[in-house]
Amino acid sequence: MPHHQPPDRDDDAPDVSELISGGDDAERAPEELIDEIHSAARAEAGVTDELTYGRVGPRFDRRSPFYIGVTGATGVGVVFAIGWIVVAVGQILLLTALAFVIAVGMDPMVVWLTRRGLPRWASVTLVLLSGLAVFAGFLALAIPILTSQATTLANEIPHYVHSLNNQATFLGKLNARYHLVKSIQSFISNGGSSAIAGGILGFGKVVLDLVGSVVVVVILAIYLLADLPRVKHGLYRFAPKSRRARMVLLTDEIMTRIGGYVLGKLLNSLIAGFATWIWALLWNIPYALLLGFMVALLDLIPVIGSTVGGIIVSLIALTDGLVIAIATALYYTLFRVLEDYLLTPKIMVRTVQVPGLVTVLATVIGGAVFGVIGALIAIPIAAAIKLLLEETTLRHLESR
Repeated sequence: MPHHQPPDRDDDAPDVSELISGGDDAERAPEELIDEIHSAARAEAGVTDELTYGRVGPRFDRRSPFYIGVTGATGVGVVFAIGWIVVAVGQILLLTALAFVIAVGMDPMVVWLTRRGLPRWASVTLVLLSGLAVFAGFLALAIPILTSQATTLANEIPHYVHSLNNQATFLGKLNARYHLVKSIQSFISNGGSSAIAGGILGFGKVVLDLVGSVVVVVILAIYLLADLPRVKHGLYRFAPKSRRARMVLLTDEIMTRIGGYVLGKLLNSLIAGFATWIWALLWNIPYALLLGFMVALLDLIPVIGSTVGGIIVSLIALTDGLVIAIATALYYTLFRVLEDYLLTPKIMVRTVQVPGLVTVLATVIGGAVFGVIGALIAIPIAAAIKLLLEETTLRHLESR
């Protein structure tokens, strides 16, 4: 591309500073003065086709006391402002980080489709539709069963009430011994109804907050996935020109490991769902396929996901007998131990190249500090920190 020299400045042309400091001219309209200042600024800055806003001015004298003082004060102010912003919008930042991890994890599938001729928008659409189809399949299995069970429970309520009043039944014996009905009536008459209503409202708020967070993460993940190449390009520009090539390689490797983490997490969840399905089939536990889907989805949540899934499956197994429920609870206890200390570390070592001990510690610390979202993004962050330490700090230490 040919280099365009800045146009020669006319010595008789008005100076920008003189025009600005000259104040308002009563003989000219303000618009004319602004246009003249703009034209003088273009000429003085040396605007060309390549230099849209003119030449870059000389650097300030960094040894000047004024420059040092202003820089220090600005640095302190920026650190304080960043800290205040992080505290104020910490939840949004966590949701954004989770959306970024999800988008980077789905990107390998989009790239695989684009390399086979599909445009990126079509690849993103296909991947999103596939995920939506899986979720819709889970709902198609769950909603009819939940509706049927709710109807059955409503029809059985009069039977339970009759059983409480019949001392020949198990519920009647419990009521006669522990006065369950009187305790419930006393609780309601002493303000228990308002406490129940408050608990229901609190639970409803938690559900609404959860739904809102899920919607935010999904929307952000879709936007990030659709525009991920541009996001990568923007990240590349944060590095100095002398180190940009190495920064590009490290950034791509970090994103590759994040993608590996998401794929490894999906593999782990598929194994948990398949194990649940097989166990439910062997013991004739109702809704085996639905339980497998549910456990696979819950297992995506670290720390508590598989535990919650195991409790739900054990409660459903209780309908077939106490022995089966106890066996199911023991099965999930053993599976949880194997998953946390054998399966997950093995998968993460292969996909994210993070040792098993670091995987467990990162998940526990992330969950303790930032909750469920922190546990979800802890391993990708640990993988990124490990790579940067290996390629910067540790490499410098080895060279000394």
